[in-house]
Amino acid sequence: MSMSCPLRCFAALAALATATFASAETRLLRFPDICNDRVVFTYGGDLWTVPAQGGTAIRLTAGPGLQQSAKFSPDCTQIAFTGEYSGEDQVYVMPANGGVPTQLTYYPALGPLPQRWGFDNQVYGWTPDGGRILFRSYIDTFALAQPRLYTVAKDGGLPDALPMTFAGVGEYSPDGKQLVYSPLFRDFRTWNRYQGGWATDLYIFDLATQQGRNITNNIRTDRDPIWIGNAIYFVSDRDDVLNLYRYDVASGQTAQVTKHRAFDVRWASGDRAGHIVYELGGALRIYDANSSQDRALVIDVPTDGVHTRPEHLAVADKIEQFGLSPHGERAVFTARGDLFSAPVDKGITRNLTHTSDAHEREAAWSPDGKRIAYVSDASGEEAVWVRDADGDGAARQLTHDVLGRLYALRWAADGKHVAFSDSANRVQVVDVAGAKVSEIAKDPFGLQRDYAWSAKARSWPASPGRARARRCGGSSPSRPARAPAAP
Repeated sequence: MSMSCPLRCFAALAALATATFASAETRLLRFPDICNDRVVFTYGGDLWTVPAQGGTAIRLTAGPGLQQSAKFSPDCTQIAFTGEYSGEDQVYVMPANGGVPTQLTYYPALGPLPQRWGFDNQVYGWTPDGGRILFRSYIDTFALAQPRLYTVAKDGGLPDALPMTFAGVGEYSPDGKQLVYSPLFRDFRTWNRYQGGWATDLYIFDLATQQGRNITNNIRTDRDPIWIGNAIYFVSDRDDVLNLYRYDVASGQTAQVTKHRAFDVRWASGDRAGHIVYELGGALRIYDANSSQDRALVIDVPTDGVHTRPEHLAVADKIEQFGLSPHGERAVFTARGDLFSAPVDKGITRNLTHTSDAHEREAAWSPDGKRIAYVSDASGEEAVWVRDADGDGAARQLTHDVLGRLYALRWAADGKHVAFSDSANRVQVVDVAGAKVSEIAKDPFGLQRDYAWSAKARSWPASPGRARARRCGGSSPSRPARAPAAP
């Protein structure tokens, strides 16, 4: 069966993002830092700087790879950052107003790493005297769960490891005699409201006595510490959304200072003067610790938007799933979020969905070969959809409740119902004509995808308890499937 040529020759039109135009607020701004009246951040893989009042940003870097985690020196004249100029993550330093970056670390970096592990040699800040740069690295280990904090002189030389055996984020006290740090590192993971063994706590570590004490001790995430005077500001989701908190070093009291609900506070960073900048919903905001005022920072990044322009992409090497039509004349593919129908022998390849702003997957051909059911998030949440296999007509959404992530669509032999599972471990059936959803089973122990319809399922019983959809290896087709008993 040869189908590679038709699909290889087909190009999908993909709009990667909404273009950003001049005089408009730019989003997707990340890893900010602030020093008095200047802010530095990452956009489009490069470093940019802008006044603390907002406005038009100025590009600082234009090299290959991703330049990120920029941190101003205490006197605001230099910027240390993690760069990929050499093809791997290393620590660099450059003038704050722009110039040629100087590479400071050379030990072979681990990477590229899975997204949840972030980057090697990630810059966290400077020593208070401005002589050395603080960063997290895997210099002495290959275990991704065991990074360590190091410093390197701004003029170059070998890095020095800090005393803590393992450490993620870190920040020096104003006098340089202590650090606030987290022994664990999971800053790039998307575990909202996580409260297991990898929930990060913050500790104050005394460099003279080499003793540490927990200052957060909360079951939720505590991260991004900023030491300003006698207070340590940090980010936590103890109220379900990541917000900014203040810990008073003298009294040990903690208070919440921002109360955002729509988006998480991310990558908070600050200066000794009491200014804290952070990411919120792709934009930047500034919190003034002196006045307790929080404000939005409107920034325009003037670029030609190359990566936001629509473009044609070949998708033959991006196939996620495939399946044959009932009679074997055509195959359906899911590739880069679209559905494609390709001939087994002769014919044309069709893009059935053309949805550059949605992700289609889990395609399943109906028994008569006339329709294709699939999962799509075109409505904003994942749902089961159905459309004609020849691409004519409009697609129809069958499920409308928020059911989580959906899997493993299976048509009944009569073509009137589709079984699917969801991330709550439920097996459900949707009526294709009326779009009615019925739960038929739930596994308390794990996700289920191993179910199948009986070969002669010609009708759907009124009672879900008599469903003819069953798990492979379960009861015989003549007996109803039953939900497992609760443990």
